[in-house]
Amino acid sequence: MSIHEELQWRGLIADCTDTESLLKRLATPTTLYAGFDPTADSLHVGNLVPLIALRRFQNFGHHPIALAGGATGSIGDPSGKAQERQLLTKEILDHNIACVKEQLKRLLDFDSSTNPARLFDNATWTANVSFLDFLRDIGKHFSVNQMVAKESVRARMEDREVGISYTEFSYMLLQAFDFYVLRRDYDCELQIGGSDQWGNITAGIDLARKKLSKTVYGLTLPLITNADGSKFGKSVGGAIYLDPKRTSIYKFYQFWINTADADVIRYLKYFTELSEDEITVAKRRLEADAGLRIAQTELANQMTKMIHGEAAAIAAFRASAILFGGGIENISEEAFNCIVGEVPTKEIGKNKLEGAGLPLVEALAHAGLSPSKGQARKDIEQGGAYVNNIREGKIQRHLTSNDLLFGKYILLRKGKKNYTVLSAV
Repeated sequence: MSIHEELQWRGLIADCTDTESLLKRLATPTTLYAGFDPTADSLHVGNLVPLIALRRFQNFGHHPIALAGGATGSIGDPSGKAQERQLLTKEILDHNIACVKEQLKRLLDFDSSTNPARLFDNATWTANVSFLDFLRDIGKHFSVNQMVAKESVRARMEDREVGISYTEFSYMLLQAFDFYVLRRDYDCELQIGGSDQWGNITAGIDLARKKLSKTVYGLTLPLITNADGSKFGKSVGGAIYLDPKRTSIYKFYQFWINTADADVIRYLKYFTELSEDEITVAKRRLEADAGLRIAQTELANQMTKMIHGEAAAIAAFRASAILFGGGIENISEEAFNCIVGEVPTKEIGKNKLEGAGLPLVEALAHAGLSPSKGQARKDIEQGGAYVNNIREGKIQRHLTSNDLLFGKYILLRKGKKNYTVLSAV
């Protein structure tokens, strides 16, 4: 199977320039790139499709370049945006690129002996180009008519209230300049990106042809939307980041677990490295019993493993199972720490667990799971109280140090979904 066939069965080709010629070129190792603007110190799941596509190309022996927009990121791409981006300083952009490089190491192999991935910053070749030189050498190759015809520009110009600044209008030229430099200096012949990048990509193709008399190619990937039309990659709390300091591993895992049945097979194709046969099996299981959410669990496991590692994926899986009522036997401290970060935590003195211990009635009230001791008694009598996910029906039950997990935690639950962690200090 070729990389083109791989992308095709996964539904990852939105458009392509000169398909027949590109297919011939891809028969041998080719250098390609995908760009991203470092607008934050972390990538988010919306960045994953083109970056995982770079990974797929690398797996097929091609030479991937991840291009950080230290220059273009200071301008802002109008594509798909209803208003101007906030301009970032060089210091912030440099910091963001350094952070993102660590995340890219999860997706791309920078140490391969045959086709290592490379990370470039386009500020490297734009910093010393004067405005006049850029206008003379690059700007003269573009007509305003051509630029206005691009969808990303036209959509903003039609919005009279917002419009588009000359700054963002110039973005297309900067991205075209990137492709030209990469072709000239690094023999890069293919740019990939989301379908909203088509105008910018073709601008670079035109520039390389005019200035270098060289052929380069463009391939766009579909913009991901959920089946209900909503934007992919957002949750109630905002964007889903790859940095666990911004989005916890548990929340990252849950984002994928909560994928709708209508989307999950498509996302298994788009994001994972599962084979066509493996995804066919997942589809059959989904059709047989969607309630088991086997396909969603596979998606969550695969993506968490890819971004955060196998141990983190196992921990998130266990934490997820526990918060849906599963047992806690043999749970690792790493997995339990996922829970601690996601449910309310209340401190108690360790001394209260000594001797006879702390009455469960008091513990439930202290944890806020029951509004009063009287209600706590009723909750216990009605079978709605759990200690470390084991139902407790005795009002006389006391919590002692024997109930501590890892010497410091007790997991209390009321009903099916209300949890609090008691932290002994």
